[in-house]
Amino acid sequence: MLFERIVAAGLAVGAVVTAIPAHAGDCAMRTQVVERLQRDYAERLTGGGLNDAEAGEAVIEIWASPETGSFTVILTGADGVSCILATGTDWFETRDVMPEPAGIEG
Repeated sequence: MLFERIVAAGLAVGAVVTAIPAHAGDCAMRTQVVERLQRDYAERLTGGGLNDAEAGEAVIEIWASPETGSFTVILTGADGVSCILATGTDWFETRDVMPEPAGIEG
């Protein structure tokens, strides 16, 4: 359930992503991006999912730090290159229960 809530939050962030082109050039190998998020921002992986992009499948991940309140959304392609889509502050997690989508059994 927590994963579903995080994905929903990620979708909300997705609406903002198109308005943040400044991060478009922030790409590197995933290992380098993850190392920096952990070292510089104390962020950890909090959720993610597959993005069926036209150019091929990619993974979207949300990294966040309850200690610093920062969060980062990254997109990683099959080639292992991750790009930062969005960053922010004042990260929070909700405990609300989301209804399951129609047609999917629990």
